[in-house]
Order: sequence, then C-alpha cells, then structure tokens
Amino acid sequence: MTAHDDRAARLRELHRPGDPLMLPNVWDAASARVVADAGYPALATASAAVSAMLGYEDHQGAPMEEMFAAAARVVRVAGDLPVTVDAEAGYGLPAADLVARLAGIGAVGCNLEDTDPAAGVLVDASVQVDYLAAMREAADANGTDLVINARVDVFLGKGEVTPEMIDAALDRGRRYLEAGADAVYPILVRDETAIATLVKELPGPVNILCLPGLEVSRLAELGVARISWGPQPHHHAMAALKDYASALRP
Repeated sequence: MTAHDDRAARLRELHRPGDPLMLPNVWDAASARVVADAGYPALATASAAVSAMLGYEDHQGAPMEEMFAAAARVVRVAGDLPVTVDAEAGYGLPAADLVARLAGIGAVGCNLEDTDPAAGVLVDASVQVDYLAAMREAADANGTDLVINARVDVFLGKGEVTPEMIDAALDRGRRYLEAGADAVYPILVRDETAIATLVKELPGPVNILCLPGLEVSRLAELGVARISWGPQPHHHAMAALKDYASALRP
C-alpha cells in the first residue's frame, strides 16, 4: 500500500458511527498546524473559510488555482495526517481531472456539493450520480484512493424540515453511496429526528455540520460518523483578531 492509500484508508476508517471523526475545519497552513498540534487525526478544509482567507466570496467565487494552492499548503504542513479538501462543486472540471488535481496535491479525501453555484439550484441527482461514479472510476484507475464525502444540499436555505425533504435527502444519499461515495453530508440539517432518520436509513456514514445549538455528544448518540465545523473556526479566529485589534487602537 502506498503512503497515499494508507492515509486514505485511515481517513475512511475514522468514520465510525457513534464515535465520530471530529473535524474543526482549517483554511491555511497556520490553522492546519494548530489543529494538527491539538491532536486531531485528520484535517479538512472549508471552502468558505479558504475563500475568505483569499479575499473572495464562497461558492466557487475564488479562482480554482488559488483554492488548490491553499489546500496544497494545508497538505504540506499536515505531514502524515490525512487531509480532505472541500472541492465545492468541482470547479467545472471533468471528474478525472478533479481526482488528478486532488491526488496531485496529496489530498486523500474531498467534499463535493450537489448545488450548481452559478444557478443556485440543486444539480439533477442523476447528473451528480454520474459525476461521483466517474470520480470513483478515475481514482481506481489512477491507483490513488479517494474518500468522497458527497454533500446533500436538500436542507440548504430551507426552513422547517418536512418529510418530503428527508425523503429527498435519503434518495440522493442512497444513490450517491451506490455511485461510489464513502459518506453523505446533509449540510445544515439540525433537526434531530431528521438526523436520526438519515443515520438509520442510509447505508453509509453520515457527516453533520455542528451548528450552534447542536451538541457533539448528542450527535454521537444519534450515530453520526463525522462531525464538521465548516467556516465556524475561521469566524471565531477573525472575531478574536477583531477584538484584539480594537483593543490595541488608541
């Protein structure tokens, strides 16, 4: 097994329902070093935080090359730790090219969202399934294992969770896992009943964004296998810097 595939295998194995992988997402080499030194077993980037660090808006507002360069610096300081990269919606790249770019910087995992950032609507599920399957095929063909975390954006920008939304998330999640995804990420869902249903019904690990009001211990009880914080660590860091800078001002 290559060093790359060893890191991918470790990342995949860390997705344990009830004993979740904890990912306080990073955005540059300095934040990656802090999180790594704190003892976390893997690192993950957050596109919103990386975009803000680069001076751009989220949702593929930053140039692709700058996003990959930032991720490469995270991988460099991570050393032997697995790194999973928020690849947003794939930057319009063919699946094989996206896989090659991720492997080229040493990333062993990625998030892929199912929202079209230009139109602001969900990608047709069949189109997303085909793309995920092509990513898995490319990773297998290249011999560079890749842990794919398929985002499900059914709850994004919505209010109260409905049974129809849960059904839609389950349908997409099942199809993404069948296509070769390793985990499903129904982002912005905070309803415990919805989370419990997704965990129970989906035949693969579920990743939850730990929004304010959610508790890590409760998410673990519900069987969540991966917990992310998205851009929240970046927000906290910037708020601390703002307070510090304001206190220094004469």
